Amino acid sequence: MMERIGYRILSSGTASTLTRLIEMRNLPTKSTVMIEGKMKRFLFFAAAIVIFSLGAFTQQGATAASIPDTPEAKVSAFYTWFIKNDSDQGYPLREKDIEEYVAADTVKRLRNDYSHGGPPNGVDYFLKVQDYDSHDWLTHIATHPAIMLDGVAVVPVTFGSTDKVDVLVFMRKLDGLWKITKVVDTWDYK
Repeated sequence: MMERIGYRILSSGTASTLTRLIEMRNLPTKSTVMIEGKMKRFLFFAAAIVIFSLGAFTQQGATAASIPDTPEAKVSAFYTWFIKNDSDQGYPLREKDIEEYVAADTVKRLRNDYSHGGPPNGVDYFLKVQDYDSHDWLTHIATHPAIMLDGVAVVPVTFGSTDKVDVLVFMRKLDGLWKITKVVDTWDYK
């Protein structure tokens, strides 16, 4: 009786040869080792890409979520975002992201005011100035402890390192998040 094993035909009486041939077939060949090595490298790089992608995704999500839910932290985050996005090419009030920081009713009223003649009183509503040094102000935003008044937080903010400007930011918790409802200056009445 003849059996075909691999590419050799052996007679049934050569059991030891058959055993050796089966053992040899189970040994990895040079090409098998190379394929396994390439597969391991591929899997390693694929896993690294997945881990990197997940890290980048969670980092983006963590940025917004990492802002502590305090009026001071929200005001600081708002003004950092605002000053970075305020330029001759665009104004942050037009950006959708402003609604993360400012109450929807306030945004709507301000957009209407700006569309009918520019900023109220001729100065930027949130900064209370016409011009400012964005580099200086971006690195010198000082939020002071909030004053709580029956559900309203009033956060004093100072901008700049030399020609300082102060504003008072009024906030209220809307849908569980602190939102800016009004900003006023600290100037004397004129």
